[in-house]
Amino acid sequence: MTTDIRRTIDAVWRIESAKLIASLARLMQDVGLAEELAQDALVTALEQWPQTGVPDNPGAWLMTTAKRHGIDLLRHRTMQLRKQGELTREIEDQLLAVQAGTDPDLDDHVGDDLLRLMFTACHPLLSREARIALTLRLLGGLTTDEIARAFLVPEATIAQRIVRAKRTLSDARVPFEQPAREALVERLASVLEVIYLIFNEGYSATAGDDWMRPALCEEALRLGRILAGLAANEAEVHGLVALMEIQASRAAARVDADGVPVLLLDQNRARWDRRAIGRGLAALTRAVALDGALGPYALQAAIAACHARARSAADTDWAQIAALYATLAERTPSPVIELNRAVAVAMAEGPAAGLLIVDALRSEASLRHYHLLPSVRADLLARLGRYEDARTEFERAASLTQNAREQAMLRQRAADCARH
Repeated sequence: MTTDIRRTIDAVWRIESAKLIASLARLMQDVGLAEELAQDALVTALEQWPQTGVPDNPGAWLMTTAKRHGIDLLRHRTMQLRKQGELTREIEDQLLAVQAGTDPDLDDHVGDDLLRLMFTACHPLLSREARIALTLRLLGGLTTDEIARAFLVPEATIAQRIVRAKRTLSDARVPFEQPAREALVERLASVLEVIYLIFNEGYSATAGDDWMRPALCEEALRLGRILAGLAANEAEVHGLVALMEIQASRAAARVDADGVPVLLLDQNRARWDRRAIGRGLAALTRAVALDGALGPYALQAAIAACHARARSAADTDWAQIAALYATLAERTPSPVIELNRAVAVAMAEGPAAGLLIVDALRSEASLRHYHLLPSVRADLLARLGRYEDARTEFERAASLTQNAREQAMLRQRAADCARH
């Protein structure tokens, strides 16, 4: 197989796999089986396309092939369980509706199918880790190995999570459907959380040799944009997209030529992507228009927008950022949000004011192993001239993070404090 054909097939799969699996899941009412049929179609493409060439409509070709595999499977099951013959014929009629790569019914359903697939992959029955793995597998088109490498865990661990997730959904007979209005808020929150977790792991990797993993940021943004198109009247969906767009706009400025992290106040803002900022601000405007009160993601987007609008670090409206964090803390109380508020207060009112808030958080059990607590405290101590205390805190922060780049940066800052 030529490299060009392989790349073409990989690109087609990334683009078409989610729609393919979503449509098959609607017909088969089984997400696991839908993925198997989609994978079978991919294998067939890998076998045939190098000889026959890439078809004019590769997505439709994959759908037709997958549905033919589905027919064969159902016929086999029918031979084993003749009682299911009536049901099999009914489903076969639906599957055979696809001829020569055209299926008007599929086009009518594709948006709803993708939304259903998102809600299914992020079902509250599943653990957070399982939701992430299943979402990336079904909606991102990533292989098990790619997901494992992205999160620095063994491939077998990811494979087990995906298998167990699909088994859990099957055993619970979770319907492949958009939840009823009363369940929508809970399920939508789960979908948004998973997308944001994927983005955050790409934006600030928790472990490994790189501070950022841009591919994960791009995947989360792609999923967020799809969701924004499918759930256009949900303010928090647009809030999340706004937040991710504005955060991602800084990507080129967040590391130097050697991959060393560059902190926000030291970044060259000329390297920020103004088009991404524009998209983010437009999404934030949409969120505000839908819900003036603003939910957690929209509030965080509003904070990011304050940074984006400032031409320099000195021009940043830190008082406004501190006020937004205070509002966010009222609506979704969290020690991490309070730590972020402390940074904003320190910038607006001075390091001593921020340190008071940080010191009040030192007894929080949930922050005991959170490296950013001693990191923030160290920075404020250094600004107050307490360099020895700051050095100790930077070293503690370095011992808590598993990211090699961040670890090196924190140790360098500890060394800088030791020289004072």
